[in-house]
Amino acid sequence: MSESSPPVRVAVVGAGGIARVAHLPALAAAGDAVQVVAVCDVDSGRADELAEAHGVPGRYTVLADMLARESPDLVVVATPPVAHREAVLASLDAGAWVWCEKPPTLSLAEYDEITSRERDGGPYAAYVFQHRFGGAARRLRRHIADGELGRPLVAVCNTLWYRGHDYFEVPWRGRWETEGGGPTMGHGIHQMDLLLHLLGDWHEVHAVAATLDRRVQTEDVSFAIVRFTSGAIGSIVNSVLSPRETSYLRLDFTDATVEVEHLYGYDDSHWRWTPAPHVTDSGRIAGWAPAGNTPSSHRAQLAALLAAMAAGERPPAAGADGRRVLELITGMYQSALTGRPVTRAELDEGNPFYHSLNGGDPPNATDRLQQEETGRA
Repeated sequence: MSESSPPVRVAVVGAGGIARVAHLPALAAAGDAVQVVAVCDVDSGRADELAEAHGVPGRYTVLADMLARESPDLVVVATPPVAHREAVLASLDAGAWVWCEKPPTLSLAEYDEITSRERDGGPYAAYVFQHRFGGAARRLRRHIADGELGRPLVAVCNTLWYRGHDYFEVPWRGRWETEGGGPTMGHGIHQMDLLLHLLGDWHEVHAVAATLDRRVQTEDVSFAIVRFTSGAIGSIVNSVLSPRETSYLRLDFTDATVEVEHLYGYDDSHWRWTPAPHVTDSGRIAGWAPAGNTPSSHRAQLAALLAAMAAGERPPAAGADGRRVLELITGMYQSALTGRPVTRAELDEGNPFYHSLNGGDPPNATDRLQQEETGRA
């Protein structure tokens, strides 16, 4: 942004934890490039508290009022998932760009409805997938595109987290109609997005899911095998039952293994690059690792979003680029709940899972899985 450009006027919708710990600090780090003009939340006390803590003048409880009075350039949507669609559509219709927390929407149908309301040159809706934007992931993506590491062959993508029973006492969590799904949708989405960002499109997925311990309607663990259009094969595990928490991604190429292990964000120190035995050129190996140590963060993604706004271009993690991981999640749920592999090509408007991640069937994933097992017995 040039020195003569006015700051981007930003409004934050949703004054919960993610806005406090991630979005407001990222906006503050952007300095004079942005001006946070309003906070909106259905709980007026919470909106006032967040606004007061960050010196934000506007405080609202009704989204339409905030959009009409403040005319923001950018709206950050940090509400529970069930409210994403309404907030994103209203903001786009008001002429504002949008940066929405994960998961983008509760279904592919909702996602496509949002995309249909975008306009050429903006405003566009982008979604929070901050793990793409760390320096190591960016460098790795360039290496993959250049063929520097050889062909991708095998991938492991694990999100093994722990969420106790108290976590799910928040009314919207663990319910199909308000969260959209369990850890497959709400927790593992970041690692899976990074996996797809690096390896590209997927072709087929075969998944299982279960509700083993938490008092939820959705699953609390899922496993999947994914075939990529490149020919690579990957395994995915998403869990909220794992006391030793980790987020782990491993990619095996013909010439190297690349790994990253962290929890909620990485820097260069979390990555490991291992050459295959036949790769002995020390200069080549030394060139694989990133330089500059840019961590994955909301701050890094916000910088890319602001650059896209200035250029009038669709930002990363928007449109088809943001949809890919939601397609995979939809395929995983359909596979787990029907007991068969699902191809990406199946996920069209005639598929009930396109409209609802549980296919519009019984709300408890365990009940459905038990029904499938009984039917095959």
